[in-house]
Amino acid sequence: MICHQYTSTSMATFWTYDYACSLHEELTFLLRSRWTMVKGLYIITRYVPFLLLITDLYLYFTPNENLAKCQTVIRIYSCLGVISVACSELFFVLRTYALWKNNRIVLTAILSAFFAVAVASVIIDFVTVDASHVTISVIPGIQGCYRTSSSAQVSIMFILLLAFQLGLISLTIIRAVQSWRVVNGPLYDILVKHNIFYYTCALLLTAVNVLTQMLFSQTVYRFVCEVFQFFVLAILATRMHLFLWHIDQQMHGSDALVHISMSDMQPAECTVTTV
Repeated sequence: MICHQYTSTSMATFWTYDYACSLHEELTFLLRSRWTMVKGLYIITRYVPFLLLITDLYLYFTPNENLAKCQTVIRIYSCLGVISVACSELFFVLRTYALWKNNRIVLTAILSAFFAVAVASVIIDFVTVDASHVTISVIPGIQGCYRTSSSAQVSIMFILLLAFQLGLISLTIIRAVQSWRVVNGPLYDILVKHNIFYYTCALLLTAVNVLTQMLFSQTVYRFVCEVFQFFVLAILATRMHLFLWHIDQQMHGSDALVHISMSDMQPAECTVTTV
């Protein structure tokens, strides 16, 4: 139990530090950009991890001997985790759609796979919560909840995520190869590089999670890797969006009230339209 508490504290410190480092850029983006669906997605992706941290700290540091209450809090935590990863992935679903020149067939295929993985993950999470237990911390006077569940069930969730991420990075590479002689716009180049870097990191983290779920199912490592992936994906998605927005603003004038509309990107014309 003490390992879970150390993990929660370290993750809270890590996330707070990253938030403080990017606060100025984030405030500039939030104040100067117009309200769009992408901006709403950014806010959800950025701030759901705060709720995840609060729930995580509550689980491991708040006295609680009620199993039903523990299971409810763990279900909330699990749903927040799925939402966090889903929002991070959705950023790159939109970017991949933009790279494919707003191809509706590609979008339909990606979204079908996206929702299938999301629904399956929620179902798996809810099923595994039934194996939760209440434990007493080694720290006197502090109790908390933690989850012990079937590693095989949880690993299925990460295998599905791995397959989805492989599909998106494949689409990105295929499109980059098809367009490399035609497209040389800076924003387009940034999109391709961001997509490849994000999914390289995501594939690595997901593969590590699959292995830890199978090889270290009874240790704290599986939970450390799981939570670490939630936070890293959210940080990468939001940082990359901030970077893209600031680059676009510099190209179109620092006084312009602009936002990146990912669905407006036209690779064949080497431009990214902002409104």
